[in-house]
Amino acid sequence: MAESLKLAVIGAGWAGLAAAVELTAAGHQVEVFEASRVPGGRARAARIDGHTVDNGQHILIGAYTETLRLMRVVGADPDALLRRTPLRFEFPGEFLMSAPRLPAPLHTAFALLLAQGLDLREKWAAICLMQGLQASRFRVEPDISVSEWLERNKTPPRQRRFLWEPLCIAALNTPADRASAQVLANVLRDSLAGSRSASDMLLPQVNLSALFPEPATQFVSRCGGTMHLGRRVNSIRRENDAWLIDDAGPFTQVVIAVAPYHLANLVPSLAPQAAHFEWEPIVTSYFTYPDTVRLPQAMLGVDAGLAQWLFDRGQLCGQHGLIAAVISARGRHLDLSTQQLERGIHTEIAGLVAGLPAPLAVQTITEKRATFACLPNLHRPRSASGLPGLWLAGDYVAGDYPATIEGAVRSGVAAARKMLSA
Repeated sequence: MAESLKLAVIGAGWAGLAAAVELTAAGHQVEVFEASRVPGGRARAARIDGHTVDNGQHILIGAYTETLRLMRVVGADPDALLRRTPLRFEFPGEFLMSAPRLPAPLHTAFALLLAQGLDLREKWAAICLMQGLQASRFRVEPDISVSEWLERNKTPPRQRRFLWEPLCIAALNTPADRASAQVLANVLRDSLAGSRSASDMLLPQVNLSALFPEPATQFVSRCGGTMHLGRRVNSIRRENDAWLIDDAGPFTQVVIAVAPYHLANLVPSLAPQAAHFEWEPIVTSYFTYPDTVRLPQAMLGVDAGLAQWLFDRGQLCGQHGLIAAVISARGRHLDLSTQQLERGIHTEIAGLVAGLPAPLAVQTITEKRATFACLPNLHRPRSASGLPGLWLAGDYVAGDYPATIEGAVRSGVAAARKMLSA
């Protein structure tokens, strides 16, 4: 590709920024257009009650190789910004699984064998399930729901309740009775069945904007690119073998990295590629307590609660007394008022923290369309749009991963590389 060609990216979420960074690192100057004044899309910083938090609490895992690589490219050191710990799933008083620091695959085998809260039969069933996946090369054919897959494998109820179903919700943001078993198998392949470090949990010690979007924005600008933040794109049209983005251009190649429900407004002919998606929410409630309040662990599961996971941001980010409660996907919590939900979660936190006082403040952030519903046999569009010089990026684009940070980053990298080889 000649150096004189003009390249553009529409959208500065993690997918768009990944594409822009990949193109910039290859020596090209890029123009990035983003409607918001804050980069990061659905995984960025938000400001509440004097705290800089996130618009949804996220964690990363060691298998997020592309995210970690691009963080290093833009000068955001993962070792400094992420707290790396061995995989740990804990539901206090009910279940605890922690991966020992052993070489793969021993780390997974011993994590399951030493898990507290499962009997020997249940542990062996979990090991057999993983061995069955490995024997099938992590293919589930035909694709079915996670619940049906677990039923077919005669998975014990307690094992499902504390291991596979929470993993499904955390990874796919889709209830197990609707979620794709194949996509969950892909995640298990790269995490539990990967290298020892691949299953590590990477807990952000800074807000999500500081983790990658801000350093990526600075990197693109420092290398001669242009970041148009607060610039909503109203139209993109083809003229004289190039693309015009409103009054900007002409651009030879363009990556569209917006949520799929925005495609119809930008390029009407692409609307059918995204019209069939269903959506799942993520609710994050931030509870401000006195600085002395802390959870027994930085991250804890809640069994049969309104909240699914609790994060102690004092232990993670130095925001002492701030507890984040996360609820992924649709569920009974959506039938409650915000006040009812917050009262119920406070009661659940009080069950873990003795003498818990009333919160000083509570703020709930709801992303109604946080991710697409990761259903079996879901058709996802490819990065090649079918139009010359126009590429798609986003966590919804075809790939092995569900709607995660790594899925978004991989799609952006893939679009950029295909653009460069076109």
